Amino acid sequence: MRNAHRRNPLSMSHIVDKIGVAIHHAKSNAHDFAQVQKSLAEEKLLDVQYVDLTFQFIGASGIPKMDLVGSADPYLVAKLDNRVSMVSTVKTNTVTPVWNEIWKVKNVPATADLHVELFDKDVGAPHDDYIGKFKTTVSPGAKEVEIEGPLFRRERGTFWLKIESTPSQNVNPNNTYMFDGPVRYSKHFSPTIGRLTNLDNARLYSTWKMYLVGVQMFFRDTHQHWNRNYKAAQSIFQGPTSIAVRSTIQAGHRMLYARSTSNGFGVINDSADFINLLHGGDSRAPTNATTSATPATNNNLPDFTNRVKPAVYTYIISSDDDSFRFSETGAAFFVDFASKHALHSSCAETVRYSGEFHPRPECGWDKFNDDISDDQVAWELVIDNNSGTYSPDPMMLPDLKELLEYNFPGLKVYALSHENPALSESREACRAYALKCRGVAQDELQPHAAAGEVTLSHQASATGVASSTEDTQ
Repeated sequence: MRNAHRRNPLSMSHIVDKIGVAIHHAKSNAHDFAQVQKSLAEEKLLDVQYVDLTFQFIGASGIPKMDLVGSADPYLVAKLDNRVSMVSTVKTNTVTPVWNEIWKVKNVPATADLHVELFDKDVGAPHDDYIGKFKTTVSPGAKEVEIEGPLFRRERGTFWLKIESTPSQNVNPNNTYMFDGPVRYSKHFSPTIGRLTNLDNARLYSTWKMYLVGVQMFFRDTHQHWNRNYKAAQSIFQGPTSIAVRSTIQAGHRMLYARSTSNGFGVINDSADFINLLHGGDSRAPTNATTSATPATNNNLPDFTNRVKPAVYTYIISSDDDSFRFSETGAAFFVDFASKHALHSSCAETVRYSGEFHPRPECGWDKFNDDISDDQVAWELVIDNNSGTYSPDPMMLPDLKELLEYNFPGLKVYALSHENPALSESREACRAYALKCRGVAQDELQPHAAAGEVTLSHQASATGVASSTEDTQ
């Protein structure tokens, strides 16, 4: 019985030693109790409360002019303990930017720190100018903080933010620092667009990037590795020439997704917001119109700008930042690249998922006609795993469906295997409607280059590994 009550001195000694090391480490870096708490929490020697946080990045004043000519184009990069981050929109030509942007993160240790850096967007330069930074705890309330500059910690203005905090419920240790919205997106234009004249459809030179909520919750720890049996993927990831191939693709990716003052930004609240992103088209005479409207003439062409475009999109969901990145499959910038999906992923060895998708009316494109207003139609999203580069597991398609319906409330999603005949039927009906009723040319369905066009691949090859600032979460 006496042995049953005896403590293990080695075990107790080990715990005491670890507490001592944690305290010493914290004191050597920051002489405050909060840092001691944080170090102990990281060593799992102290129970820490978890909180759900809502950040409101209000704005700043007193930011210095960073260029000889003009003012500043500031944006911010916020990080929580280097575990999750967000990037704000760019505010043009101002030293008193107002953002009022919201960022929500769940299951965060109450001991976490918020780190914010501010940059001045310098279009065309390999790097953006660094303005300054600040750090604060995640304790709730309105905060006014000094922005510290890079030289002798000189003041670079004042920043205002507000933090709301509520206790987390049923915290899963595998789901900490979970991004919780809002679902923000950015729209980017290929750099080739500035070199073109008589451009019919700017959408063929556009990419979208959207930060999804709950990817970890639905996909857990599952990632899709590049397909070792796919020849195009082998040329990117294997062999002596793969470094050069990756270098060109990655340079092209940075150019496509570079932050710019011309980027479009927005927030997705429901299915209607997402479907609105898929609007597009121009004034062209349909090959065989299905409407009873006045026949199209040069002066009376139907305008499809504000209608859902029957188009197929190439997408990936990134392993790096849970972003949903996509463009039209016929996008001109895909020309001469070994893989569309690798261009979107920046040659990442894994993605969360990848494939193609297209919108369709509930009745199907084959039963639709343009006399029907889009707002009178229930729209659906058909998405698949059609990606040779990553060959995603079809068993994950139900999880993909749930993820997208969670992010776009009210949207009916059909997640189909690329081998499913129903997918081919739906996709070809979409393309047939585009050709027959929307004046889309056959060559627009696949990547193509206009006569005399300088391709993105050519520009990327010339750029090589030169860096630019990508729009990252």
